[in-house]
Amino acid sequence: MMAANVLELNAVERRFTQGPKTLTILDGADFALQSGEMVALVAPSGTGKSTLLHIAGLLEHPDGGDVIVNGRPCQGLSDDNRTAIRRGEIGFVYQFHHLLPEFTALENVMMPQLISGLDRKEASDRAAQLLDYMKIGERVHHRPTELSGGEQQRVAIARAVANAPLVLLADEPTGNLDPVTASYVFEALEALVRQSGLAALIATHNEGLAARMDRRVTLEGGKVVAMA
Repeated sequence: MMAANVLELNAVERRFTQGPKTLTILDGADFALQSGEMVALVAPSGTGKSTLLHIAGLLEHPDGGDVIVNGRPCQGLSDDNRTAIRRGEIGFVYQFHHLLPEFTALENVMMPQLISGLDRKEASDRAAQLLDYMKIGERVHHRPTELSGGEQQRVAIARAVANAPLVLLADEPTGNLDPVTASYVFEALEALVRQSGLAALIATHNEGLAARMDRRVTLEGGKVVAMA
């Protein structure tokens, strides 16, 4: 039995106006992501990778088409409903970790859970489990400035999945790391995806990491196309 699509982009369009010109970034882009798979989005800078991720994660509205999350069309939803879907069903990881500097690793991972209404004890327990799974359990009480780049990114990954989302979207999550650390962080991310059944779309310039994923796609002429 084939896994269900948990994320779909149907004929998505995105355009930006620059003076008298209109710049088309996405032009009828179609894409589907299944539960439990990792897909690499590999494309040159400026082709729309971040725009695609932002639209897929309901951070931007497309100019046409629709995004479907877990079978639910999102184009006509209110901002409050879109926020609720982002909070509960979509996790984000960026090239720069964006951890809150005044909080510890544990508190950073607790934060999205507390915002979603989980009590402090449950949030703390789950955060500790996730950080231990990411092999950073001994650093839970350290603040971001006391952590290495790889450790910070592993905290960011734990934070992204703290609310047990269905979809993980990552924009160059290892792009700011040296090759050895990047490989280590990717291995931790891959183990998490495989164990939890997450669906992950990961934008990367790292061909070595991309080759380790289930499939690769790129952007050509504003459309998502498969790579060999």
